[in-house]
Amino acid sequence: MQYDVVIVGAGPAGLAAAIRLKQRALTANSDISICLVEKAAEVGGHILSGAAFEPAALTELIPDWRDDDTCPLKVPIVCDRFYYLTRRHALRLPVPPPMNNHGNYTLSLANLCRWLASKAEALGVEIYPGFAASELVTDNKNHVIGIKTGAMGIDKAGNKTDSFQDGVELLAKQTILAEGAHGSLTKSLIATYNLRPNSHQTYALGLKELWEVAPAQHKPGTVWHTIGWPLPTDTYGGSFVYHQDNNQVALGFVVGLDYPNPSFSPYDAFQQFKTHPKVRALLDGGKRVAYGARALNEGGWQSLPKLTFPGGVLIGCAAGFLNVPKIKGSHLALRSGMIAADSLFDEYFSLPAKVQGNGYECARYPDAIARSSVARELKKARNIRPAFAYGLWFGLLHAAIDTYILRGRAPWSLKHKTPDHLSLKKQKDCKKIKYPRYDGKLTFDKPSSLYLSGTNHQDNQPCHLQLANSDTPITTNLPDYDAPEQRYCPAGVYEIIHVNDKPALQINAQNCLHCKTCDIKDPTQNITWVPPQGGEGPKYPNM
Repeated sequence: MQYDVVIVGAGPAGLAAAIRLKQRALTANSDISICLVEKAAEVGGHILSGAAFEPAALTELIPDWRDDDTCPLKVPIVCDRFYYLTRRHALRLPVPPPMNNHGNYTLSLANLCRWLASKAEALGVEIYPGFAASELVTDNKNHVIGIKTGAMGIDKAGNKTDSFQDGVELLAKQTILAEGAHGSLTKSLIATYNLRPNSHQTYALGLKELWEVAPAQHKPGTVWHTIGWPLPTDTYGGSFVYHQDNNQVALGFVVGLDYPNPSFSPYDAFQQFKTHPKVRALLDGGKRVAYGARALNEGGWQSLPKLTFPGGVLIGCAAGFLNVPKIKGSHLALRSGMIAADSLFDEYFSLPAKVQGNGYECARYPDAIARSSVARELKKARNIRPAFAYGLWFGLLHAAIDTYILRGRAPWSLKHKTPDHLSLKKQKDCKKIKYPRYDGKLTFDKPSSLYLSGTNHQDNQPCHLQLANSDTPITTNLPDYDAPEQRYCPAGVYEIIHVNDKPALQINAQNCLHCKTCDIKDPTQNITWVPPQGGEGPKYPNM
């Protein structure tokens, strides 16, 4: 199937690019055929974010959104709080300027994407949920000319079943990758075209629960952010608490994946966080209604790859557009999608069709990003995250100097010390961390959480978590790092069992939340995440 543009990923970046391209084409009285594929069963099904949302880019994209009753931006943020937590106390601190949410909204990003999808379809964009992009299609010059969707109906042994359906090649003049942080096609493409020659990306794991709280505790538009307990001082991260509508509170925990202790468990730290007296008081009498997890980029400006490749562009979190001090990337995703669309329309689609050809790289796009608010924002924030690699207190001191005195204009740029998987120390060199038992009321085990995520995979299919060496988990990870995959995974995918009195790694692939943490954090880089059958994975209702 031939299109002008194929977009991978129905997140805010991909949808914004599709809408903007159609808007420009309509204004010019022309047409651009656009196909957008999404691996979730429905748009928004795999979208997870806080979210405290900056609406400026949305206002530029869809100026009349405030007049649309179906737009999910309903709850303006009216109160910001920032706390340093100890085990029993919450010390209120001044809200750092990047965390000032005046003029922003708290919402479900999944619902925003569903709304944007309706706008895109009204403009003529073809959106196909339930189709996972499994590979790039290239020509004989190694130019990207589209993508192929994954085959359906293959059993564990690799044999075709009665329900087999081969993947479909979706060919395009330009391919836009908007598959989010550490997407499988993006990872492969960056390596193939050497788009990141001098830097590496660094990541965090974000865990989120949605709670219905007692009306007396609910204060719509109130936002908390915290640092400190229960995180060790050598581990970057913090929490967010967003009071949304309908007595719902989004509760989240973000942990930098450069943490050093193999016995640290992001999931269990999140559960422990909820036992803090301040958080416990908020949740008392409430009910947990949803759970999910997702990796996010934290590298910032220093870690951006080359944004173009022969035949397409990277946008949104596929490129790494996230402002760590703000804990926000959705507005940058929207903006980057719009900039990419404008650049492609003005430079490429303004050419006569007979000279457009394959393999075109849009030089205007990275130049436009460099001149945009995206670059200004990321450059200003570039030194905050890498400073925390030297510990919490140095990071806080440096952040205060950089933010309040230098205002993001420091004459230096700190580098990220090492890729996340190399930051893990041997277990013998670290103190073992023990976490409290789950109480089933405030803290929960992973199976209980997975039930709320709606995660489902057909059991009889090839495992989408591929090991380069099946022996490494037992010969290296277990003796050296005490099998850290059991703890860095927030879904209980990896489990050490004993077969004939010998340890073995069991992969419970049906539990996978598609967070990509294993692909990022595994100390031997032995695990590769690839898409399972389209339509599978979590089914987030309004995360």
